[in-house]
Amino acid sequence: MCPHFIGIFMLNIDSHRIDTENTTEKLVNFIREEVDRSGLNGAVVSVSGGLDSAVALALTVRALGPERVRALTLPERDITPDRDIADVMSLVRSLDVTCDTVEITPVMSVMREILPLYDPEDLVAFGNVKARVRMVLSYHYANSLGYMVMGTSNRTEWLTGYFTKYGDGGVDLMPLADLYKNQIRQLAIHLNIPGSIVEKAPSGGLWPGQTDEGELGIDYDTLDMILSGMDEEMPEKEIADALNVDLTTVQGVFKRVKANEHKRRLPTVLRLRTTSE
Repeated sequence: MCPHFIGIFMLNIDSHRIDTENTTEKLVNFIREEVDRSGLNGAVVSVSGGLDSAVALALTVRALGPERVRALTLPERDITPDRDIADVMSLVRSLDVTCDTVEITPVMSVMREILPLYDPEDLVAFGNVKARVRMVLSYHYANSLGYMVMGTSNRTEWLTGYFTKYGDGGVDLMPLADLYKNQIRQLAIHLNIPGSIVEKAPSGGLWPGQTDEGELGIDYDTLDMILSGMDEEMPEKEIADALNVDLTTVQGVFKRVKANEHKRRLPTVLRLRTTSE
């Protein structure tokens, strides 16, 4: 990628280098303070075998101690790769965290039968149902244990809306949502997350062969740089030229961010009451 200067900002991957030690300390303090402020006992982290949830779990354990953290993995038969389950088990053992496995296959079978608009060809709509079922299970554990639900979404996903509203977006805390995907990878290396997780192609595991980059239609490094330029209020054409990518690619990312704004805010309320007579 070609560097592009705007003020002191340089649009290349080096602009995303973070002080991993300092960032880890801030994240750990944030998690600890927010959980303690809530008056709850600990945190539930839904772990998929992917990068973001592994980092979220490791940080939460550092913040609260393993005795105040419950990991939860929610595989689906014939969909969730065995490798993901093995990676989860290896990770929770290394962190000394209790992990419950709840297979969602029976629930999804019922959903296929009872949903009036179920369409086997509509992978996205039913994928969102899976994400919301997993959210329900996470909150069941949280309510039963008096815990908070820890979010795992990063900034790249947050801006592009690459999460399910009231699914994996239905959480109490989002400690990673101000860090781009490549910055999460830097943290993972610092936290000694296993290489099998760090190097794995990101996937929501919503259907066989599904990958984040395949669904997004763009690789994460390029997407991170486009979003970084957008954050710096660079024009679309300047970003495209700086990164040597098609202008339509940049425009598509900008359009996606705008279209998913509703996912990043609370429901809009019509204010009918006034404080003045």
